[in-house]
Amino acid sequence: MADQVCCVCGKPAGRAIGQRAFCDEHFESANSQRKGVWRSAWGQVIALVVFVVLVYAVEGFFKPAFGQTALVLAGVVLAIVPALIWMAFFYQQDRLEPEPKGYVASVFILAMLVAAAIWLPLEENFFHLSKWMYADTLTTLLGGILIVGFIQEFLKYAAVRYSVYRSAEFDEATDGVVYATAAGLGFATVLNINFVISNGGVDLGTGVIRIAIVALAQASFAGITGYFLGRAKFESEPLWWMPLGLTLAAVLNGLFFWLRTEITQSTVTLTGGGSNPWYGLALAAVMAGSTAAILTWLIRRNIKSALAA
Repeated sequence: MADQVCCVCGKPAGRAIGQRAFCDEHFESANSQRKGVWRSAWGQVIALVVFVVLVYAVEGFFKPAFGQTALVLAGVVLAIVPALIWMAFFYQQDRLEPEPKGYVASVFILAMLVAAAIWLPLEENFFHLSKWMYADTLTTLLGGILIVGFIQEFLKYAAVRYSVYRSAEFDEATDGVVYATAAGLGFATVLNINFVISNGGVDLGTGVIRIAIVALAQASFAGITGYFLGRAKFESEPLWWMPLGLTLAAVLNGLFFWLRTEITQSTVTLTGGGSNPWYGLALAAVMAGSTAAILTWLIRRNIKSALAA
């Protein structure tokens, strides 16, 4: 061990997790539970649901008469709110050792760029998903997994893997979840803004429900990929480890896409649209909460195993 160097900072290493060597400082951080990360995840779910209820109630009570331009601007603002909520909770809960705001923002922006420059052109101009995705159940399910799921999850993975992954600030397994969640929210922000603009604005009540659904879903799937990324960096995982993580996230993405279609029956439009949009929000909230709980348990189990070894 004496002739090895820390896999994070390059300093002489004195401790190890599996085949990865660490200096004392980064061994401690690699085994940190970072409770603030998980509190911010739960806080985001609760706060976002409360935000949706408030916007829906205010819109229903006051019934503001907005023009098309105002509806577009309001929709764009609403599309940004989920990321702001997560950032506020994360930096309030994770005050002791927060990730640099510049790094988190750069991953968020990079995910926005790949969503706008790669995913949207593929969806609209290459695959033409809206023309055939809803033909039948099997088509929706397979298209949701093989096209929507795999491409979206790979792009979010790439936004983290080829940016902050090799940085010294990515110094613990939990950071994979943090940065991947930022990428997921960046991706969701572009999807929601595109939805608002392409529809010439949306009804604020039902529109905010769709925005919250997309944000919760994209952040959750990305968090799963982030867990696998963090393990891949700090533990000696087999070659199939990362493909397994991407496949799991893609399958859940496709299943969610299909199930949400089934329970809401139709999409949100300018005039209101979806027959049961609240069912979709409930599904997204349960999925996001369950994902946070499972990832919390997995990382705590991994930390105990590493320390025991």
